[in-house]
Amino acid sequence: MNASVPTPATTSAETLRAALGALLDGLPQKQASAAVERLIANYRGQTPTNAPVLRDRSDVAAYAAYRMPATFEAVRSALGGLAEAAPRWTPGTHVDVGGGTGAATWAVDATWTGPRATTVLDWADPALVLGKELAAASFSPALRAAEWRRAVIGAGLALPEADLVTVSYVLGELTPEARVAVVAEAARAGQAVVIVEPGTPEGYLRIREAREQLIGAGLRVAAPCPHDGTCPIEVGQDWCHFSARVSRSSLHRQVKGGSLAYEDEKFSYVAAARFPVEPAASRITRRPQIRKGLVLLDLCGPQDADAPGLTRATVTKRHGDLYKAARDADWGRAWPPSQEA
Repeated sequence: MNASVPTPATTSAETLRAALGALLDGLPQKQASAAVERLIANYRGQTPTNAPVLRDRSDVAAYAAYRMPATFEAVRSALGGLAEAAPRWTPGTHVDVGGGTGAATWAVDATWTGPRATTVLDWADPALVLGKELAAASFSPALRAAEWRRAVIGAGLALPEADLVTVSYVLGELTPEARVAVVAEAARAGQAVVIVEPGTPEGYLRIREAREQLIGAGLRVAAPCPHDGTCPIEVGQDWCHFSARVSRSSLHRQVKGGSLAYEDEKFSYVAAARFPVEPAASRITRRPQIRKGLVLLDLCGPQDADAPGLTRATVTKRHGDLYKAARDADWGRAWPPSQEA
């Protein structure tokens, strides 16, 4: 592909940044910073609120600046894992559970083209109103036509059936009972389900529990796991997570109090489907370690009597093209690379 031709993902990311800039242009920075501090404390907290985190327009605007670009990139990366496992599948309907201002809907639009009916559900009216405003600035007919609907996210949630159900950065806000109910309903309603949580040990445990639920409901894991077996990671010793690079505008840096032009968003996820998928042979589970003449790759692969699931591969110059591929490999990507790559 010609590097000068913008991809749907690039176009969506740039349009989203422009929409956020226009939204926050008139918001006093002290007000935004105060709201961000409260949201950070809530984001890092471990006590489920079982209530909306976003209370008013200033909260929502601060959240959009603080979290939307990172959520967009993390969800887009997770959706990419599903797209790679089902290259001939495209969702015609999408339900975003706890979608807030719509970062996941933008990520879906950046991953698949074509007509799509989208419904965003959230319990905070200010988030839905602002999300609809942002979507109106998009060039995407699917985003502009999305339905933004208030719903209590928890036990009793009823979802319309959809090709794709996304649940991103939501489970940590719920009680354990509500988490189980939401995942069960997503599994019932969706032909494919993608769940994303922060890349913390706690976030990973929530994803691990959701993964087991999805498998128990009859879905097959598409990504990141190369198998449907028990996660080989020993709880308390390590956790599965990945990283997405997030470009930061000058406004974004002001709100978050940073100086770098980028940040790395750590996240954990699971993508599962009821239709046939082709998971990666193995997945790179840590940032590749490049040494002189070799590359070390930590991998999660198939499990059987002779394979523990977690392995380390050493790729040297003697491996020729595979060594070149290893030097360019990214954390979270499939391994070995496809012949088409």
